[in-house]
Amino acid sequence: MHRRPSTLEEVILSPGTVRINVQGAFIAEEEKQWADGAQHDTRDIRLPNHTAVVSHIALDIGGSLAKLVYFSREPDSTELGGRLNFLKFETDRISECFHFVQQLKSKQQTLNGSKSDDLLVVATGGGAYKYYDEMKKVLGVEVLREDEMECLIMGLDFFITEIPQEVFTYSETDPMPFQDPRADIYPYLLVNIGSGVSMIKVSGPRQFERIGGTSLGGGTLWGLLSLLTGARTFDEMLALADKGDNKKVDMLVGDIYGTDYSKVGLSTDIIASSFGKVFKMKRQGESDAEDGNGMSNGDGQDIDSGSIAERAFAPEDISLSLLYTVSNNIGQIAYLFCEKHQLENIYFGGSFIRGHRQTMNALSFAVNFWSKGEKKAYYLRHEGYLGSVGAFLKRQPRNWGRRNSFEERLAP
Repeated sequence: MHRRPSTLEEVILSPGTVRINVQGAFIAEEEKQWADGAQHDTRDIRLPNHTAVVSHIALDIGGSLAKLVYFSREPDSTELGGRLNFLKFETDRISECFHFVQQLKSKQQTLNGSKSDDLLVVATGGGAYKYYDEMKKVLGVEVLREDEMECLIMGLDFFITEIPQEVFTYSETDPMPFQDPRADIYPYLLVNIGSGVSMIKVSGPRQFERIGGTSLGGGTLWGLLSLLTGARTFDEMLALADKGDNKKVDMLVGDIYGTDYSKVGLSTDIIASSFGKVFKMKRQGESDAEDGNGMSNGDGQDIDSGSIAERAFAPEDISLSLLYTVSNNIGQIAYLFCEKHQLENIYFGGSFIRGHRQTMNALSFAVNFWSKGEKKAYYLRHEGYLGSVGAFLKRQPRNWGRRNSFEERLAP
């Protein structure tokens, strides 16, 4: 005889015998802080009812970022419980990540009651293999490597089914309506956007298939904007995009027709050609120069510096145009895979998104436009930590007690 487990009264089993209690879990909101090259995410998950020792941390090391998850007690507090902490490092500076883990190791007793020698690192992502030997040598701890796709799915399932105010939809008119944790989540499409993009069909617990992807992802945006603008970090590029006007760079339907093309459902502000105005305006500038409106006779004099300045493309406009180019492409490909595999719900994850409103709006618009509203795009507040959370939970018995995503068979 089988019985179904209770909801949040169930627990997560750690790699040892410790049980992590998620009853009453909620997302904490605090000011962002920086430490030792790490960006501390403001959205820690508070676990007010967990009391046992936790002796492991999780790392998801991707091509661009390394994401770290660890448990800690509440500092200077008499309250029970603790929290899951979320930090990220640039992979190019992976030594700073390892240095931070060393500090965690030395503070284990204070953080969660375990000894420093008990620390276990559960790693996933390509870097779990690339940096495996270095991790073991530098950290002096046991390192367990876990499959990247399995960790992504486990992390996403956990967020969808367990954490209130985690999953939401996005549009300009209704920016962030949260979805309640729910059990009926399968099947769905996970679109994980990191340096590249993977699209994974999830049919049930541990039932998934990578059905496609694209090389045009976060690394594409980061790389091209590094060449085209003065921005040095991904966050700087997103900040530029916030101030941009893509209409100064992109060719719109209205630029071609002078109005909308209602017969095929195209409004005037739909992008007809990304960066479509660049060549046209560049050619016009060269023509003006030949006619004497720009540089002439090789004398280095600015004949009309005002007209040249007006034709310059601002880094902000370039950033927004390229952001839309990449996001619209991902959104359309996601729709096509949903159509092919008869899926309705799309969950976008990965560090490319970062809660950025223009990114989410572009993805949602693309899905809604191509599906005529039949497909739904969802986002997560911890979208960049699916793999690391999955790794944190990964080495569990099959029936580890989370309420919806895994088999719910328990001994009578």
